[in-house]
Amino acid sequence: MSAEVMPGNTLPPEVLSAIQQALKEDIGSGDVTTNSIVPREARMSGHILAKQAGVIAGLDVAGATFSLLDRRVKFTPRLDEGVRVENRQILARLSGPARALLTGERTALNFLGRMSGIATLTRQFVEAVAGTKAIILDTRKTVPGLRLLDKLAVRRGGGQNHRIGLYDMILIKDNHIDFAGSLAEAVRRAQAVHSGLQVEVEARTLEDVRAALDLGVQRILLDNMSLEMLTKAVQMTAGRAALEASGNVNLDNVRAVAETGVDYISIGALTHSAKVFDVSLDWLQS
Repeated sequence: MSAEVMPGNTLPPEVLSAIQQALKEDIGSGDVTTNSIVPREARMSGHILAKQAGVIAGLDVAGATFSLLDRRVKFTPRLDEGVRVENRQILARLSGPARALLTGERTALNFLGRMSGIATLTRQFVEAVAGTKAIILDTRKTVPGLRLLDKLAVRRGGGQNHRIGLYDMILIKDNHIDFAGSLAEAVRRAQAVHSGLQVEVEARTLEDVRAALDLGVQRILLDNMSLEMLTKAVQMTAGRAALEASGNVNLDNVRAVAETGVDYISIGALTHSAKVFDVSLDWLQS
């Protein structure tokens, strides 16, 4: 491959696997339209264009999509990940075997559009809380099979990742507490088995916050609390634990939530409600 950027060299294997699965889903036994019309030796060139203003994420993923089809494709990004772009701005140039470019076009744009949509929405939330100490987090509300890509897009939009899955952090939620019989018993059982992992406990009331503090829990999830309750939780905690606000947070109220003094704000909408960013691939005449 003669591309200036070798996307497959920097992306983790799990991401490359997701790209391969997406290509397999689209191509199946073969691109019958392209293979019928386009000669095997034909070549093309073009550029990827932004069709709106926003934040770009996933150019390396788009480049890897073409590279996995044919390593002779040259894919040259025109800007860095996570930067703001304007409508009609050129994002990347590409050239190479026409069959590979036409066959990979939709899959590459699907990845780029979804990731850029997530990054754009994330940046809006990050900018909304600027000047406070609150950090914007994602959740596990991602497309099955695309979690690493969704979470990568959040980081490129300026947010941070919560736990990646069920394995890298203990998050004791209301159903766990109800099953164990009490918050204290749920914490005891979790710590007995996985003492090396960070423990976070979901608190539905200020009494839950107090109980978690008494147990020495270092991180508390404040679930669907009012601004008044969030403020009181911050005062009660006085820095003894990190506080994460979650539930019904949107761009209209996120600033007020941040100003209560919480450390984190987790927002499922970053990945489950982001609007796909509009991009197109325009072919150039040889």
